[in-house]
Amino acid sequence: MAESVDADFRSLIDYLDGTAIWVVSERGEFDYVSDGAKGIWGVSAESIQNDPTTLLDRIHPEDLGTIQSHMEAASEQTSEASYEARAVHPDGTVRWVHTRQIPIRDDDGTLQRIVGICTDITEQKRREREFEALNRVLRHDIRNDMGIILGWGELLESHVDDEGEDTLERIMSAASHVVELTEIAREYAETIASDTEMEVEPVSLRDTLVHEIELRREFFPEADFNVVGDVPDVEVLANKMLSSVFRNLLNNAVQHNDKDEPVVEIRAEVTEESATVHIADNGPGVPSGIRDSLFEDGQKGINSSGTGMGLYLTKTLLDQYDGAIQVTENDPTGAEFHVELVRAE
Repeated sequence: MAESVDADFRSLIDYLDGTAIWVVSERGEFDYVSDGAKGIWGVSAESIQNDPTTLLDRIHPEDLGTIQSHMEAASEQTSEASYEARAVHPDGTVRWVHTRQIPIRDDDGTLQRIVGICTDITEQKRREREFEALNRVLRHDIRNDMGIILGWGELLESHVDDEGEDTLERIMSAASHVVELTEIAREYAETIASDTEMEVEPVSLRDTLVHEIELRREFFPEADFNVVGDVPDVEVLANKMLSSVFRNLLNNAVQHNDKDEPVVEIRAEVTEESATVHIADNGPGVPSGIRDSLFEDGQKGINSSGTGMGLYLTKTLLDQYDGAIQVTENDPTGAEFHVELVRAE
């Protein structure tokens, strides 16, 4: 029976995609290498077991020292070790691999075996590079350009009449807001890239929502933003990026509206545990067939000229806040988005 269970367990491990597991005996020899080795290192499990140097030959030269040092220290290892390295496949393809090296010892501390769990993190590394490129754009290009705009705006202050002063003030306010957003977005990108949980804190729902509604009224004077009742004066668990959640939804309610006079209705309600904001519009609505996938990366509504990233970012942020979002049909036309947030204690 034990041998059958062991065989079934190994078959399960061999089935794992993007993961390789190996076991080294106290003698330093491979007792077992799962079939996932082929995808991780580009060489078969059998070849590694027969000749361990086959594995070392696949390690990127710049990372070989890291691998060797961890292998040499394995016999003295008392706790799990974790490290990253690049594997170079025979066809030249480079894969990033994260390894957890775990010592198994008996009750008196004698080493029995070393278990390694290797995971392909190439896609994660690709995202990190993309986020870093985004960070460079946010930190340098956009912030620099907006700084120039603000500087030019200050030079214009003494040259505009009373009628133009209000317009210039709006331009300066919007430019300052963009500079602030680049910093917030940079912090968000770094959080996602590092796979760490985003820090949340008590944030005023009223201040955040009312501020965004007022800004949308300035940017879309042709639209009617109607707040039903009072926005509850409560705090929710979020961060500064909460403004982006409401901004994306309010923008969408106008930008994807097919009416000459877009109408956006906002109302909020609270319970002891949560606060829910409803944002409804009189536009064409969201077809029922894509509502479930509307918040996925790159998804967008029919006839939408956008990228779909706004709603994806909104859903991602709300997930980080332990919140939720859904979209339903509005009556008689349009869509209604429901944003649920956790109240701060």
